[in-house]
Amino acid sequence: MTGRVASVNVGAATVAEWAGDESGRSGIDKRPVDGPVLFRVDGVTGDFIGERAVHGGPDQAVYAYAEEDAAWWAGELGRPVGPGGLGENLTTSGVDVTGAVIGEQWLIGSALLEVTKPRTPCRTFAGFWGLPDLIKRFTVRALPGAYLRVLRAGEVGAGDPVQVVERPAHGVTIGEVFRALNLEPELLPRLLDVAELPEKTREKVRRRVAGRA
Repeated sequence: MTGRVASVNVGAATVAEWAGDESGRSGIDKRPVDGPVLFRVDGVTGDFIGERAVHGGPDQAVYAYAEEDAAWWAGELGRPVGPGGLGENLTTSGVDVTGAVIGEQWLIGSALLEVTKPRTPCRTFAGFWGLPDLIKRFTVRALPGAYLRVLRAGEVGAGDPVQVVERPAHGVTIGEVFRALNLEPELLPRLLDVAELPEKTREKVRRRVAGRA
């Protein structure tokens, strides 16, 4: 069964002590919006991006998280985790985001997206949730969600099908990349030939395999 978009979420600038931006602002608090939203190569229309050294850009233009994985967090924390609650632009339903292959292409609405890398938890995320140990818990759970490139700009809205139109043969998934970088370094050599990974990630992998980091 083809998955679908449960919600499209955008965030205004939030001023907070935990915000990573040097100006004290973050766009992690994302809320569902009505109607279709234009996804561009540089990001989602109307979505504030703080701390641009580590967020946003073409390789991280869109962040997707599965509502099924958000439901696990809701049970773990004993509180609701609604659409946008993990700072995601796309809340999906019926999509195995962790099992998505790097370079896999999704046709959603009139936009064409490409899976690039997993999300790395940060202190801003921990502050937003009010959980000092969130980075450790998020890492151990290893359900990171996926960043995507926008290969073709277009409009995306709640209810749109998520159609996988291309899947690379290498088979390396979002989950495998996350585990290789954070939990299971023995997996790192598998990542060396994944051309669709962002260059910064590939360089990090090369350094670690060579024993330089």
